[in-house]
Amino acid sequence: MAVDILIGLQWGDEGKGKIVDVLAPTYDIVARFQGGPNAGHTLEFEGTKHVLHQIPSGIFHPHITNIIGNGVVLDPIVFKTEMQKLQDRGVDAAQNLFISKKTQLILPSHRVLDRVSEEALGKGKIGSTLKGIGPTYQDKIGRLGLRVGDILAADFKDRYAKLVERHRKTVEFYGQQLELGEQEDAFFEAVEYLRTLKLADTEYMINEAIKSGKRILAEGAQGSLLDVDFGTYPFVTSSTTLVAGACTGLGVAPRHIGEVYGIFKAYCTRVGSGPFPTELLDEVGEEIRQAGREFGSTTGRPRRCGWVDLPSLKYSIMLNGVTQLNMMKADVLTEFDTIRVCTHYKLASGEVTDQVPHSLDGEPVEPVYEDLPGWKVDLNQIEHVEDLPEAFVNYITYLEEHLEVPVTIVSVGPDRKSTMKREVEKVG
Repeated sequence: MAVDILIGLQWGDEGKGKIVDVLAPTYDIVARFQGGPNAGHTLEFEGTKHVLHQIPSGIFHPHITNIIGNGVVLDPIVFKTEMQKLQDRGVDAAQNLFISKKTQLILPSHRVLDRVSEEALGKGKIGSTLKGIGPTYQDKIGRLGLRVGDILAADFKDRYAKLVERHRKTVEFYGQQLELGEQEDAFFEAVEYLRTLKLADTEYMINEAIKSGKRILAEGAQGSLLDVDFGTYPFVTSSTTLVAGACTGLGVAPRHIGEVYGIFKAYCTRVGSGPFPTELLDEVGEEIRQAGREFGSTTGRPRRCGWVDLPSLKYSIMLNGVTQLNMMKADVLTEFDTIRVCTHYKLASGEVTDQVPHSLDGEPVEPVYEDLPGWKVDLNQIEHVEDLPEAFVNYITYLEEHLEVPVTIVSVGPDRKSTMKREVEKVG
């Protein structure tokens, strides 16, 4: 059986957690393949809001095996708190959660490194969440990092001390002191907790599951436009957020990839610094922000808002080989008389293109828009696809024709039940 993959097509915060939760009942395994506690997957059902940072979104389904893959960077302190919150809500996550022994560990000193290096950038800040993600991936690539499996070694504390000493010298280079205090105690308490859980060679688990015909859904974090190679560099995350990241982040061969679900909002948002061609710095952008409750689930930061951007969506679809599109938060645009869609970019030279330039930061673009009529109907009250307003259906059809991929799921509200599946044929 193939591994299906769910990918964000914008700058993250597309609503991946909700779609995983909706799709999960049809899968045997849900696996997270990259990112760390900088991600925040929000799910709402039965009137309660749940935010997951490192734990796969299938955790609310007892029959599903959940896997944290080797491509993830895990903060034991955040993880322990997250597990406790689930326990408090009656979810025994430890029963169906497995963690790869090859998953990298975020140390308290990584968080300090993240802060001091971001501060040193001054006005050129990347917009880091300061969760220690970047420094942890740096240590991974530099072959210095500690992995979950290392906590089982008798000399783990010696390995920890050696790495922290390297971090201390780096922090001093920035003219600051490495002070960990209570965070270090909390780290070792969390490590003790980790030792009680199911630590495994998950690459074998997944490949054995593939052979036995089990259904597997791989869940990404952040979005394609934050990919370390193909995103709006250098304003990106530190991992591979594309489909390719599922192969390396779980140990799955490319030939085993099946469906690729591409998730996007009916508009567009971004957190932190970096290029954003369709950003709205006016009352329209603020209206979208308030209607969509666009504040980061991890940081609480206000998200920058703008109209949907077709050149960047086409780019993400191409890079990921998307087979199905899922459109989120369409209800946020209900009050607008006109919905704007960016179809092309106008470059500084005057050239009009539908391709993403090498560097949007180095070569600012002017969005070229096409206006479509709004639907002015409260989509939250609609439960069946056939009852959707004509103007909204036309908006979906317009996007399908330009993106050449079918929109198979539409979300018209925050709750689990506000998600509708569409029976459509392949577009294009």
